[in-house]
Amino acid sequence: MLRDDGRSFERRDDPETGTRPQHAGRLLELIESAIADAGIDWDAVTRLAVGIGPGGFTGMRIGIATGRALAQARGLPVVPVSSLAALAAGADAAIVAAVIDARRGEGFLGAYAAERVLIEPVALGPEALEERVRSLPSGTVAVGDGALKFSNELDRAGAVVPAADDPVHRLSAVALCRLAAAAEPRSLDALVPDYRREPDAKPR
Repeated sequence: MLRDDGRSFERRDDPETGTRPQHAGRLLELIESAIADAGIDWDAVTRLAVGIGPGGFTGMRIGIATGRALAQARGLPVVPVSSLAALAAGADAAIVAAVIDARRGEGFLGAYAAERVLIEPVALGPEALEERVRSLPSGTVAVGDGALKFSNELDRAGAVVPAADDPVHRLSAVALCRLAAAAEPRSLDALVPDYRREPDAKPR
């Protein structure tokens, strides 16, 4: 939640290691809690920011479906935001490589310098990830759970990976809202998941 006066309010569902996330059952509760903490009601909300991935397929679908439903019910404009761009925006660095664990031995990579996109979001294996990051200037800061997973490859590529307990590795709803505040709303038709690869489970 981002207020016009610049104050921000965030609620998270960060499950402990080895436990399943509860965002499917808690998302609306967390949204309502953030609005209440901001001291406003729904009538004061002027737009919705929705992360569209890439990332976990279930989480993306839940978030986007919820965003669509709220936009339609409240008559609010929506701004789809890349999860990699929002992850990078939370880092205080000139050049950021955002890496999200894509499972199956891959990472979703996107690289950014201020408002410029240096590497469009893409799913890569460890060797390809190392090669693409090596093309960036030395000292590029790599963030995200994928940066931690592939820290050896990123280190060889010349990137800097902050300590595992640094909050820069967590996607921030506030960073997502700040990007959405500076962008133009889109139609609901544009609110679709950015998969960047085939889903893990497909119908026969």
